[in-house]
Amino acid sequence: MHRAAFATRDPAEGVAVLDRVFAVREVRRSPDEPFRMELSSAGTGPLRHERLRLGGSSAAGSTDGSGVLRVGHVLGGQLTATGRGDRFARRGPFLFPRRPFSSRWAELDLMTVSLQPAAVQAHARRLLGDEDFRLEFTGDRPVDPTMARYWTATVRHLGRDVLPHEELMRAPLVRAETVRCLVTALLQTFPGSFLERSRERTGGPAAPPSAVRRALAYIEAHLDEDIGLAEIAAAARMSPRGLQVAFRRELGTTPTHRLRDARLDAAHRALLDADPGTTVETVMVRWGFVHRGRFAAAYRERHGCNPAATLRA
Repeated sequence: MHRAAFATRDPAEGVAVLDRVFAVREVRRSPDEPFRMELSSAGTGPLRHERLRLGGSSAAGSTDGSGVLRVGHVLGGQLTATGRGDRFARRGPFLFPRRPFSSRWAELDLMTVSLQPAAVQAHARRLLGDEDFRLEFTGDRPVDPTMARYWTATVRHLGRDVLPHEELMRAPLVRAETVRCLVTALLQTFPGSFLERSRERTGGPAAPPSAVRRALAYIEAHLDEDIGLAEIAAAARMSPRGLQVAFRRELGTTPTHRLRDARLDAAHRALLDADPGTTVETVMVRWGFVHRGRFAAAYRERHGCNPAATLRA
């Protein structure tokens, strides 16, 4: 788990941090104007969630964006691209260019989510069942307003409900699900080769019931491990998309929803068998759930009572 905070009014210190964290170089600003910088960062594995505030005089700089996939959201102030062909959204999320670019900012309040490209491509390959797939993003804005809201809500949940909580982030399932959730949201939100491939029609024969049985057995045997759609599909010897179609046809659900339900059942058993002093939060986090209210709602829907009532039974 990574967590850091930094604040300075020293331009030299601030410029050095901009270089180290965001690869911003050749910063140009008036030496006689004030400077303020606040930066907070938290993350796990290939994921970073950052909040940057830059105040004082306006400034400009050049950035090498080739080493990271970074999505920005301007919360206040101004951030303007100055290179030919580059535009940053004034409202809503946008992908920074994955190449050198120039920009200008003033009284900036910027939230970013950064992901390592290798981790994103590896996840895309697992989801598609294609080890040779090459990920490329072809646009810097979300595919539609619905997906823009989806991304924004996902990032808000990450920054407010997940990353600030040490107990949650100590749980391996929570850390793994956090990264998987953000990477999947990125792939689904911004136009590129992943969306183009995933929208292709699924061909081939229908999945035999044995494949679904293999998937169900794998879910039950690996509930407490870092698994998702790609791992379940590999155990079923099917493509992820094919397995989703098979689950909807045979069971009326999806592999990931079945995994969630199985973990809710495991949490139910753990609450029933809990030792004195065990809390709902401890069990919830153990099985990969991060939001108390959402866990309680899903638990009630599946088991007909509140988790706290089960714990007291």
